[in-house]
Formats: sequence, C-alpha cells, structure tokens
Amino acid sequence: MGFLEYHLYLILAAIVLELVIGDPKFFPHPVVIIGKMIAFMDKKWNKEKHRRAKGFLLLGAVTVITYISIGMVVYLAGRVSFWAGAALEVYLISSTIAIKGLQQAGEEVGNPLREGDLPLARKKLSYIVGRDTEALDESEIVRGTVETVAENTVDGITAPIFWALIGGAPLAMVYRAVNTLDSMVGYKNERYEAFGFASARFDDLVNWIPARMTAVCMWLAAWFYPTRKKGNAWRVTLRDASKHPSPNSGWPEAMTAGLLGVQLGGVNTYKGVVSNRSKIGNPLTELKTEHIAQSITIMHGGWLVFILFLSGWLIVN
Repeated sequence: MGFLEYHLYLILAAIVLELVIGDPKFFPHPVVIIGKMIAFMDKKWNKEKHRRAKGFLLLGAVTVITYISIGMVVYLAGRVSFWAGAALEVYLISSTIAIKGLQQAGEEVGNPLREGDLPLARKKLSYIVGRDTEALDESEIVRGTVETVAENTVDGITAPIFWALIGGAPLAMVYRAVNTLDSMVGYKNERYEAFGFASARFDDLVNWIPARMTAVCMWLAAWFYPTRKKGNAWRVTLRDASKHPSPNSGWPEAMTAGLLGVQLGGVNTYKGVVSNRSKIGNPLTELKTEHIAQSITIMHGGWLVFILFLSGWLIVN
C-alpha cells in the first residue's frame, strides 16, 4: 500500500469519527495549543522594528514546530503499535475537519430563524461571523450564514483533507496552524499589516488549489439536484469569484450563490464601521431561510465529490 492510499484510509476514518463525535469539548484540541503558541510569539515579536521579517519568522517557527511535534508524536505512537499510530493520526486529522461543526453552526442560525426568533438567530450568527448582527433582517442573517458555510467548506473541510492526503496528520495540522495564523495575525491594520503579511499570503497559497477544486466539486454534486442553477453557477463563479476580498473564498461562495440563484456580498458593519463588499451572484430569488439548509446541502455535496475525486484519482494511478 502506498502512502497516499494509506492517508486516504486515514482520512475516511477521520471523517467518520468527526461526523460521529464532532468536536468534543471535554477533549483537548491541538489547535488550542497552536493558538497559545501564536499568541505568545505575537506578544514577544510584534513590536518595534522589522515586523515583516519577524512575521516570516513567526510563520516558519509555528509551521516547523507543528510539523515536527505532530510527526514525532505519530512516530512514537507507531513504535508502540501500527494501530496506535494509525488511531492517533485518525484523531488528529479529524480534529482539522469540521463537517459536523459547520452544519451545526448553520442549523443553529436557521432553526430560530425558521421559528421567527430573529434575536436568537442574530445572536447565533454573531458566533460565526465578525460583522455586527444586532440589526440584521432575515435576508441579511441568511446571507451571513450562507457566506460562512460556503467559504468554510474549504477552510474547514476540503483543504485539510487535501493536505492530509499528501502528508498525513502532520501536514494536515500544519495547514490548520497556517489557518490559525491567518485568523490571528492576518489582518490589514496597523498592528498586523506587516507582522501578519507572511501568514496571510501563505494561507492564500495553501488554499489556492483546494478552493478551486471545491467549487468544481460543488457544481458536479449539484447534478443530483435538478433545481440547482448549474449554468448560472458557472457564469457567476467565473465572473464574480475574483471580486471577493480573499483570492480563494470567492470560489466556493460564488459557486454557492450561483447554484442557489441568490446574491451575496454587499454592506457589512464591523464595530460600527461600514464595509462595502462587492456583490456576488445574480438575485434571481430573494434570500430566504431555506437557503441556509440548501447551502449546507451544497457543502456536503462538495466534500463528498471531493473525496470521490481523490479516491478515483488514486485508483486510476
């Protein structure tokens, strides 16, 4: 058995584990440790001169430490027994995937919205987006949720799977470390514009292939749903994906908007500051609560076809 085939079996087991247990709160999550390491280095290095150079050092230190640490732990477990090493890798890979968590996040907004409880829906949305949610109406709550589900299909599912296939748990965890770096220091503000430059650009790089593959997989999965607007989806994706502030998030978001026939993007506020984002998609239909469940279906279809594609590619080769 080649290492890619072995990694695919680990990924399949990790997906099953994640779908069953999700992210158990009683068990320590490796990303929490990574986050504490980043926060410590941020405090020590993000000051005075040469912040951009220190940012490159941060990226290198966090990724190398993560890879070596996870690799060593997996190696030592494998020395105990093959199954101990495999089981540990399955758990570690599952901790980088958030299929169940992403579905639950969408449903926790959609359920109160369906019952007409806008205050609770706004509160639940505030847990998964950075924008102000206190005054949003139904369509804006739906927009925020659909955008989150779409773009996190890459960050939370397909990208860690892609890197796990190539390098097992160590590389999957390095991807999660890069993703965490971007979320913690990859901001374009006075404090982080220089220090977080390397982390933000590297996060763009590691998501480049998975984002585009995910959009294609979402489109292929849509053929199982006759009501999806597949022709519109390709036109929207090719036209609007590049309008997104992220060079990668626009692909799954534009594909989702096109398949649903809705328009995403527009005006957001962050702590009272207005931000105008380019609009993505054609408003063929008004955003409604049911679009949240439909975006979750697109998310599931995307990662399932993604796995089938990787499996088929390995079989052929």
